[in-house]
Parts: sequence; structure tokens; C-alpha cells
Amino acid sequence: MEIRNVIILGSGPAGYTAGIYTARALLKPLILAGIQPGGQLMLTTEVENFPGFPDGIMGPDLMDYMRRQAERFGAEIIYENAVDVEIGNPLEKIPFKVKTDTGKEFLSWTLIVATGASAKMLGLESETKLVGRGVSTCATCDGAFFKNKRVVVIGGGDSAMEEALFLTRFASEVKIIHRRDKLRASPIMQERAFKNPKISFIWNSVVVDILDAEKGKVEAVVLKNTVTGEISKVQTDGIFIAIGHKPNTDFLKGKIDLDDQGYIVTKNGTTETSVPGIFAAGDVQDKKYRQAITAAGSGCMAALDAQRFLENLGISH
Repeated sequence: MEIRNVIILGSGPAGYTAGIYTARALLKPLILAGIQPGGQLMLTTEVENFPGFPDGIMGPDLMDYMRRQAERFGAEIIYENAVDVEIGNPLEKIPFKVKTDTGKEFLSWTLIVATGASAKMLGLESETKLVGRGVSTCATCDGAFFKNKRVVVIGGGDSAMEEALFLTRFASEVKIIHRRDKLRASPIMQERAFKNPKISFIWNSVVVDILDAEKGKVEAVVLKNTVTGEISKVQTDGIFIAIGHKPNTDFLKGKIDLDDQGYIVTKNGTTETSVPGIFAAGDVQDKKYRQAITAAGSGCMAALDAQRFLENLGISH
């Protein structure tokens, strides 16, 4: 079986950027893009904060450009998911083995893990239909679209408070919906939210439906009170879901170091993981910034780290 120089797991901004850089370095990367390629940007509409697009660009179009650029330089893309990795030791000439969901196996001297993180969702059919049409998981990405409009934020942790506070720059009012009567957020974040005149709270409530999927836009949320069972409706123009993210690392548990939330642990200032020859980029190792541009930047870093690792092995291309 052919031993590749580098296999990239994932096809968001981090994965495709790593593909561009390793392909330009003549490393002939293989990108296992997954069966739903493109990462979380495939769920967004217009992206206005990615450099180089002064008029904005649709998320799926941006990912298509990145894919085409990686392919232009010679990256090979296969639309399958990595489901298992057998840890090798390239320092002793033992390659890594990657298995996909179709049963295929690939060998490589290095791996770049860029499988991203998935926003936790509510699990509603209407929510799925309205993602990108008023339902969002990223205030930094989409907040500017809600200038002088009413929005709700679902969640009670630090992420929810951060989203709500950011949204007050644009929205006329921000309602935070929480399933309990107390927040999980840190005291300082709670204080900031409570003091902001644009923010109000709806306690002991869960969202049971989002209106109106048939019209293709958000008009209201249907709530159920967790104490009384009472059903109510709140008019809103946008919904920001902030109940956490889950890194896509289940297939790596017990194989490389992960933190208590499942994010890959990287060494300070690099994309190196606990296993020599495995590098991590994008949201799979970043729970702080979670932006397309920072993911792309770390994809570049991972590609350069992998290239130097291969050179130290005596493998240039």
C-alpha cells in the first residue's frame, strides 16, 4: 500500500488551507473531506468578515473556492469520513493507518486533523430548516445582519453571555432563554449581561418550536415553561443557539491527548499533538476563537509543521 506524505482529515477552512500549503510544497496531500464537506461554513449564508471579499461571500462559495485552490495545486480529495486511526511511529518508520467509513485504508507519515467541532443544536425539525435563515450558532459571524432587530439567545453559559453581549451592538433587544432559573456562566459574565439594558431573561423555559419554517424565515419561538408546562410564544427576528460545541474527535479517544471536553491538546505555539507526526488545526483544537480566518491560519501552521517534520525524517516530497 502506498504511504502518503500527509493525510488531512476534514475539509473546512483549516483542512483546505492545509491542503493548499502541503500541495504547493509538492507533498501530494490526500484530503478525507467527509460525506458533508466544507465544515460549518456550509451552514451559513453571507460571510462578511473573511479578508479579501469586500462585498461578502456566501459560505458555500468560499469553501468551493478553497477546495478548487487545493485541487489546483495537486491535492487529492476523497469524500469519505475517517472513522479510525491506528497510531504509527514515523520516527521508527511505522506509518499511521487511517480507516474510512467505507472500509478503505490509507497509510501516511503525517496526519493533520482538521475535523472541526459541531455546534450542539436543539434537535428541532424547524431549526434544521431555518439554519442560515434566521437561526445561527455564531453571533460574530451573523450578528451584523440583525441591526435594529429583535433576537433571542438560547443558553446559560459563558458562550451564551458572550453571544448576547456581542449582539447588543446591533440588535434592538436581546432576550436570553434558559432552561433553569440560574445561569451557569461565570460571575463576571453574568454581571455584564444583567447590567446591559438591552438584555432581558426568560427563565425556566425551553424552545419547542421555531416559526415559521414554511415562510423560510424566523418570526417567533414557541416556549414551554419547565416548571408550569405553560406554552408561550415570543416574537423574534433571529435565534442564536449557544448551548456549546462538540469537537469531532470521538475516533481519536485514547489515541492522542484530548482535554476534558474532547478538544485536541496542542503544544504551545504549534499545532503539534501528543503524538509525533500528528498535527491539529481549526476548531478541533480551538474552543476560544472558532472563526473561519483563525481556522485557516492554523491550517497553514499545521501544513508548515508537517512539512518540517517530514524534512527531519528525510522526506521532502
